[in-house]
Amino acid sequence: MNNIFLVVGAGALAMLFSFWKASWINKQDEGTDRMKKIGASIADGAMAFLKAEYRILAVFVIAVAILLGFANAGRSDSSILISLSFIVGAIASGLAGFLGMKVATKANTRTTHAARTGLASALHVAFTGGSVMGLSVVGLGVIGLGGLFIFYTNQFGVDAVSMKTVLNVISGFSLGASSIALFARVGGGIYTKAADVGADLVGKVEAGIPEDHPLNPATIADNVGDNVGDVAGMGADLFESYVGSIVGSMVLGASILVVGVGFDINFVILPLFIAASGILVSIIGTFMVSVKEGGDPQKALNIGEFGSSAIMIGAIYFLIQSFLPESFTQGGVGFTSMGVFYATVIGLVAGLGIGMITEHYTGTGTPPVMSIVKQTLTGPATTLIAGLGVGMQSTAIPILILAAAIMGAHHFAGLYGIAMAALGMLANTGIQLAVDAYGPISDNAGGIAEMAGLPEEVRERTDKLDAVGNTTAAIGKGFAIGSAALTALALFAAFMVQTGIDSIDISNPMVMAGLFVGGMLPFLFSSMAMGAVGRAAMAMIEEVRRQFREIPELKAALAVLNKGDESTWSDEEKATYEAGLDKAEHGKCVEISTQSAIKEMVLPGILAITSPVIVGFVFGAETLGGLLAGVTVSGVLMAIFQSNAGGAWDNAKKMIEEGVVVNGEEIKKGSEAHKAAVVGDTVGDPFKDTSGPSLNILIKLMSVVSLVIAPLIA
Repeated sequence: MNNIFLVVGAGALAMLFSFWKASWINKQDEGTDRMKKIGASIADGAMAFLKAEYRILAVFVIAVAILLGFANAGRSDSSILISLSFIVGAIASGLAGFLGMKVATKANTRTTHAARTGLASALHVAFTGGSVMGLSVVGLGVIGLGGLFIFYTNQFGVDAVSMKTVLNVISGFSLGASSIALFARVGGGIYTKAADVGADLVGKVEAGIPEDHPLNPATIADNVGDNVGDVAGMGADLFESYVGSIVGSMVLGASILVVGVGFDINFVILPLFIAASGILVSIIGTFMVSVKEGGDPQKALNIGEFGSSAIMIGAIYFLIQSFLPESFTQGGVGFTSMGVFYATVIGLVAGLGIGMITEHYTGTGTPPVMSIVKQTLTGPATTLIAGLGVGMQSTAIPILILAAAIMGAHHFAGLYGIAMAALGMLANTGIQLAVDAYGPISDNAGGIAEMAGLPEEVRERTDKLDAVGNTTAAIGKGFAIGSAALTALALFAAFMVQTGIDSIDISNPMVMAGLFVGGMLPFLFSSMAMGAVGRAAMAMIEEVRRQFREIPELKAALAVLNKGDESTWSDEEKATYEAGLDKAEHGKCVEISTQSAIKEMVLPGILAITSPVIVGFVFGAETLGGLLAGVTVSGVLMAIFQSNAGGAWDNAKKMIEEGVVVNGEEIKKGSEAHKAAVVGDTVGDPFKDTSGPSLNILIKLMSVVSLVIAPLIA
């Protein structure tokens, strides 16, 4: 058991590496005074949102911790400890988001400044900022789980009976992480899309100015939104997936028996060691990402991600051979240690496969995205139809990959194999999240370049990084969805073990009813998220229109800008334009996004947490099993569809903005086709950044809640 301290040590190493990278970011030059001012506004807005969100979540965490304590009262010492685990999980998830956001809002201006000298240096700064987020997530996850495991095994012991109590208590950590993740994802998604829609529809379509132009009042809120949605939100999302896959594997490992030995704790602690080795491999992977001037940033990021995956396979093989006996039984069926290795690798390969398919359906220049670009020629209606079609089609291959992974993992190692496949998919979370968090940093860098009026070549470099960032974000969402499916299945299997259910009969009317209700919940949840974005966006649009209408300097500067080429402006017009640059009231827009997100995130969160509790206690464990099956299948399909449709619309718009030739005709920015693409992108924004990604957390949170209450309803 002393070996678990090595796991905690790996987590501590990740945190030290993160702090080292953060200090390096701090030492980089922020650029001009205007860039510093813009960067400070973005950082202040991001921190203001986090403080407002965490104030609400603190009340929620305390209330749920008290309820968990009361619900488990009288069950040995676990009532207080499960509440403790829940609080630690919530704090760790919140801290991961805070650290990632803090560094991302420092890295954005520094990336812009680095882009003034070259693409390679800009990539280095942006990726270093992303790596802080990635390694903070895995570091805090491993420290939290490893530390609690040491503490609880000292309290209860390490025999088979005690281990069931230990793992039930530890599942509270996963519940805390999942709860914070849901609110962070939903709240961040509402925030970022309210600002984005306001900036797009009023700024781009109505006023005819660039999205990130300093005259647009919603620009600061839009850039803040990139951080709260895609840094803090995605970090919390993958943190709870990461933790959930480890906990699910540990619970199933406790049910395994070795011939002649009985219970073997190595099956329980192996997931912790695989997670710890993933930290070391992710750190190595960060050093593999580099690009020469004029090189391809996408290729550099792929080398880091795929290279670290190859190293990870070797690490997994070594650990499984060292920890597990050659053969064992689960549920009366015999398996081998090599079978566990094959199952884990299947998960890792499936994750990469889903990421590549996601890139095909959402990447710039791919046939599916090009098909949307062609449809923009005939207006917004056909653009929307094409995007919906691409999103629906994009569900097919990832689902087949997931189905094959589930069958393959189960064939080689049973339910434990499925849980290990989920862990294998997330073993490289550190580098995966680093690549993903690089995207919003690059997006912010482009916005700062536009607002600071930097030369065209700087914006071209940041746009190149941003285009790659869109693809990495889409791949990250693909990983998150794939891992959510396998993690939910692992947690579902753990729930069945904890409740003593051998199988769930769908011909049972109670189970079928649960299945239908579960299938409905992702649609209801999505409608809540989309409605929230719509309401918040309306308030943002009205505010931006008000400022354009009622602030004289802003109105005059906008009139000058719409005259066209700057070289034709008179001295008086230039002075009028300059006078309007700092008159936009960005703070009002930041305030609208913050208040809307905080208010609107509560109801979807309550739906996710209370549904399994009500069904479990009123109708029993089997009906709850049907509910979980329905929400998992429906949620995964809806998540893939929405995320990929939104990503495809986004990159179709970007292709037009960069200039693209269709049927011998060049389509440019400002054309009718471009306006149609902007409408498609605007519709796709809440798809890909609010409701789609939030569904990952919905299905995992409901599974974790079910696992926590399993002993109470068994």
